[in-house]
Amino acid sequence: MTTVVPIIDALGHRDIPRCAALEKEMFAGDSPWPATAFRAELNAPYNRYFAIRDEPGGAVAGYAGISTLGSEGSFDCEIHTIAVAPTHRGRGYGRALLDALLEVADSVDAPVFLEVRVDNVTAIALYERNGFVRSGVRRGYYQPSGADAYTMIRPSASGRAGVDESLDSAGKGGQHA
Repeated sequence: MTTVVPIIDALGHRDIPRCAALEKEMFAGDSPWPATAFRAELNAPYNRYFAIRDEPGGAVAGYAGISTLGSEGSFDCEIHTIAVAPTHRGRGYGRALLDALLEVADSVDAPVFLEVRVDNVTAIALYERNGFVRSGVRRGYYQPSGADAYTMIRPSASGRAGVDESLDSAGKGGQHA
């Protein structure tokens, strides 16, 4: 049996049609991103997007994106998306993509924020295993389904702007819109 070692590289404009198709497949009930959204995300200078593939130059099996906002010494990072094709789940691809995103945040010593559907138990467990804590609930965040999202925070590598500080500003983990 041959084990596939996935390749993580930069998501490029040539990957957009595949990503838009995966969005329609995976997120049909919650406004999947069209190709134009991927183009805008890739063109924004503060965003980094990664692809995971089974082989160099191969089709996208998953993708992930993060933004770095703020200025030197006070950056924050926000995960925009992590998605793995249904045919590739359970292989550690989501974990590998998350690792790539966290390397971006750690390189600028930034805390990381994200939203995740409250019913996405697999993703929540992955995030919690990687140092994220729940900090609130966004009611009706996903549209048009109306599904709620947890907001989650992971402190910076040094602890600067750590979870306690973020929770204080978010109302000690209370619910917010």
